[in-house]
Amino acid sequence: MALNPQLFPHGMPVPFVNELFVLSRDGVEFEVDKIPGSQGGRVKAKGTIYLSNIRMVFVASKPVGNFMAFDMPLLYVHGEKFNQPIFFCNNISGFVEPVVPDDQHRALYSTHSFKILFKEGGCGTFIPLFFNLISSVRQYNQHLNSTPQPRVDPLQAAQPPVDEMMRHAYVDPNDPTRIFLQQPTSESQLRRRNYHSNSSENAI
Repeated sequence: MALNPQLFPHGMPVPFVNELFVLSRDGVEFEVDKIPGSQGGRVKAKGTIYLSNIRMVFVASKPVGNFMAFDMPLLYVHGEKFNQPIFFCNNISGFVEPVVPDDQHRALYSTHSFKILFKEGGCGTFIPLFFNLISSVRQYNQHLNSTPQPRVDPLQAAQPPVDEMMRHAYVDPNDPTRIFLQQPTSESQLRRRNYHSNSSENAI
């Protein structure tokens, strides 16, 4: 996880090298804990979820204190579960490990729990794509790293067959998810190279 990743002025996350955005979903509510500076460490906000071949990014429609966006590398997500409560809206809950800077100790950072609540419309398009993508990312990473590593580079997730998934995605007419059939072109020359880059390290 990374708090407040780089965003374009219109709110879309600045992509990494080799990152492909799969979909965006408006009208979600996002809950996450252990956010520094927030009341009790917990934040609840409404906004948009972006899903790519590398990560999920929640972007709030209005800032909540110093919280504007939250970046979750797919390789660092675990315990994800699709919940269909009787009296409340469908949601995904799970945990995400923090992206620890190279010069910091892992023990200083703790695991976040998160929840994505689908408040507006169905989720029949989002859910299968999310679970297929996260499964594919894990299979690719296991193939790449035969020995488990405690700190895998989150950008290694970049190789799953995203085009194939999108071609065969079921589109639920009740789900307002937007699938990116082609990558957004505005300002597409700007690409990040790592999670802790300075502006001088970005490729332009």
